[in-house]
Amino acid sequence: MTNRADIRAAVEARLKRRHAAERRFRLYGVLAIAIAIGFLAILLGRVIQQGHTAFWTHSVSLPVLVDPARVDPAYPAGANFDRMIAEQLAERLGAGSDPEDVDQVRGLLSPDMGFQLSARLRDDPSLVGQTISIDAPVSDDADLYLKGEIERATAEDERTLSDRQLDWLESMREEGLIEAQFNSGFFTRSDSTQPETAGLLGAVVGSALMLLVTAVLAIPLGVGAAVWLEEFAPKNRWTEIIEVNINNLAAVPSIVYGLLGLAVFIGWMGLPRSSPLVGGIVLALMALPTVIIATRASLKAVPPSIRDAALALGASRTQTVFSHVLPLALPGVMTGAIISLAHALGETAPLLMIGMVSFVPGVPEGIMSASSALPTQIFIWENASEYAFHERTAAAIIVLLLFMIVMNAVAIVLRSRLERRW
Repeated sequence: MTNRADIRAAVEARLKRRHAAERRFRLYGVLAIAIAIGFLAILLGRVIQQGHTAFWTHSVSLPVLVDPARVDPAYPAGANFDRMIAEQLAERLGAGSDPEDVDQVRGLLSPDMGFQLSARLRDDPSLVGQTISIDAPVSDDADLYLKGEIERATAEDERTLSDRQLDWLESMREEGLIEAQFNSGFFTRSDSTQPETAGLLGAVVGSALMLLVTAVLAIPLGVGAAVWLEEFAPKNRWTEIIEVNINNLAAVPSIVYGLLGLAVFIGWMGLPRSSPLVGGIVLALMALPTVIIATRASLKAVPPSIRDAALALGASRTQTVFSHVLPLALPGVMTGAIISLAHALGETAPLLMIGMVSFVPGVPEGIMSASSALPTQIFIWENASEYAFHERTAAAIIVLLLFMIVMNAVAIVLRSRLERRW
């Protein structure tokens, strides 16, 4: 009896230790997930905190007298519109005509106001001598102050705006010359040297063209390679080597693909640098292993009985694969393709190597035009010296994350709607 009791006690002790170990393991898993979610929340919170203010901006509306003594109707572009506008605003604010005061008033306005006035006079020279209303963003520093990013309590020599400039801004806001509004220009304009007029349109179009090239190349080639390897290729040493190399290519650092694109597609083939065509080809090479692996996994998930039934009814191997197996594997194939494209959308290193880090102020007209992309636009703005560009960097990250979330959500929805349970 004593031996049985001792054995029972030992067994219960071992079970108790085992159950305690299982509880600790579950606790460690929950703790790891909590830490990951915490870091993710900190990251997203910081990005949203810094970038949400870029989605609204302050604009100024001013009546401007186009002085015929300073503007030649035959050549309106030769006038200094920025100076003329600043002088009229300085007089309205009671700042006087001292050149230093005019320069400080001019520092509150965006150069876009002068560009707008010049464009309107170019289209209609008869406006010379008339008073016209111009709406434009305030300068980046003025916008930061109106958003609370620059505080009056800060010592004057430690901020970019003087006390007089802050007083003028408050006076303009009280008179109703300045108003806050949604920053539509952030989505309708391309890159600019002025933060207040910089936008994402060129980068978004460039990314779209690049993803189009990536999809056209990577999806057909990837699906075709996966179908051949899984359904037709003989199982021998050579196919094993191919499979191992495909798996290894999925782990190659992305900058290596950028070096390949720089050496082969630009250096040897002479394709245009900084173009969506080269970017799309490089990203297609990156996406190919993911598409092949995902497609093969989807083909393996189709029950062998489907193949056997089709073959038993007289279908050829090709008919069986393309009429029965591949359509049933399509949800997984589409999911893998979309996820690979979403991953390609966020890549930066290979695009830097092929020159897509250049300043491109316009919207690309095609896949051969010079272009930027969302990741490289973020890189450019983050390295700019003006603080207002950092605000736009965080906003661009938010836009990029939204694109990636939407693409991944589409993949999940397609998989859940089209997937079949066997």
